[in-house]
Amino acid sequence: MSATTINRLESRIGGVTLEGTPHQLSAWAVVGLRLVMGWVMLSAGWGKLVGEFSAYGYLANVDPASPASGLFGAMAASGTMMAAVDVIIPVSQVLIGVALVAGAFVRLAALGAAIQMVMFYFGSWDVANGLVNSQLVYAAVFLALGAFAAGRILGVDRILEAHRLVRERPVLRYLLG
Repeated sequence: MSATTINRLESRIGGVTLEGTPHQLSAWAVVGLRLVMGWVMLSAGWGKLVGEFSAYGYLANVDPASPASGLFGAMAASGTMMAAVDVIIPVSQVLIGVALVAGAFVRLAALGAAIQMVMFYFGSWDVANGLVNSQLVYAAVFLALGAFAAGRILGVDRILEAHRLVRERPVLRYLLG
């Protein structure tokens, strides 16, 4: 195993500078995390697609103390909204899973997954043991994958970013990574 000559993390935001030197195995850890989280989303979505899935029971029974209970209750009360949610959740989970496993459009997929996890966080509102639960941890992991540009490490995003279309439109790089 060999280390590269450039192996550091650095960020400056609001006058605060963060610096660090990651271990040479960090790239492998990021790929492993991307694959595991991709598999989690892919298998969750696939199970919903091939099984009998309805979000109604989940949305209709959100703890009234949750800041999103009114929104989720209104969604459960609308047949049109329930029909859409029952398709959007499993399809988006499968697409997010495939994107993460392939390392394609990782930032977009990670953002979508984090948003979904935050919605699940409000839906499974239980702060008796503190504000942090597994959905919030998953959201943080997905955001970290996007921040680390995990698709550029052994992923399709690395290939896509070399394409002329992306080189000529650098803003597209924000979807990749």
